[in-house]
Amino acid sequence: MGSFIFFSVAYGQNAKSVDTIQLNPVQVAPHTYFVQGFPEMGSSANQNFISNAGFVVTPSGVVVVDALGSPILAKKLIAEIKKITNQKVVALIVSHYHADHVYGLQEFKKIGAKIYAQGEGRNYLSSETAKQRLIASRIDFAPWVNVDTKLISADVWIDQKSKLSVGGVDFFISRVGPAHAPEDLMVYVPSEKVLFAGDLVFRGRIPFVGNADSKGWLIALNEIEKLNPNIVIPGHGNYSVKPTEDIVFTRNYLKYLRESMSAAAINMDPFEDAYKQADWSEYEGMPLFRAANRMNAYNVYLSIQAE
Repeated sequence: MGSFIFFSVAYGQNAKSVDTIQLNPVQVAPHTYFVQGFPEMGSSANQNFISNAGFVVTPSGVVVVDALGSPILAKKLIAEIKKITNQKVVALIVSHYHADHVYGLQEFKKIGAKIYAQGEGRNYLSSETAKQRLIASRIDFAPWVNVDTKLISADVWIDQKSKLSVGGVDFFISRVGPAHAPEDLMVYVPSEKVLFAGDLVFRGRIPFVGNADSKGWLIALNEIEKLNPNIVIPGHGNYSVKPTEDIVFTRNYLKYLRESMSAAAINMDPFEDAYKQADWSEYEGMPLFRAANRMNAYNVYLSIQAE
């Protein structure tokens, strides 16, 4: 948490809100930085700062990956980028359209960044789920997410693969979904040997499975390994200098979910029985175990029945 406190009237709210959240970019490669969200559930207190974002500074502009979970956080990220470089933010790549990664998009749109995302994101943006989630978030994360917070569409929709070149730096954008989300993208920067993996790789906390395609997710992890990056910036948790180990953690967790739920799902046995019989000892001490693990297991149980 920040070491100083300032008061702000946020987005036209009459009530003053204490803002103690600071973003501290960490340099992980010669021109690559990231900010790390808290290993918590989103809340008004943390401004929905529960996911990571990263950026690469090139001679012709800055490319950002993910927009964070509220407009105020995006503004803070833009301010931090300005401290590091005079280059403008020219592009923002969305790893996937989950709220904690996209509610800051409107601030990047305001400063002229071109937004890139995978085409399946259009289905989410037009869905009732997205609409209801934003309505709930305006209450849950008030005043930082409010009536002025909008869902922002991409300027460029990517199908499977795309290469973005800015200032002589190549960004290889690849679809790796359906996995964590239908519209998962990963971004590899060969000159930096850095991979932005979105929520395909989790560090230091229980992964969020939600409505993921766990089988597709396991395939996506194989794709990441083939790239052999030096550094992986995940969607949550600290950056990884030993990507293979962290990929193994995510893979083993997904595999265990599938193994422990598979027989019950196929035989139509009760979920509760399967959940109680599983051995969660390896994971129960990790952040967000209580918040996410049962839901993860249940979603995998349902998805195996649908396979």
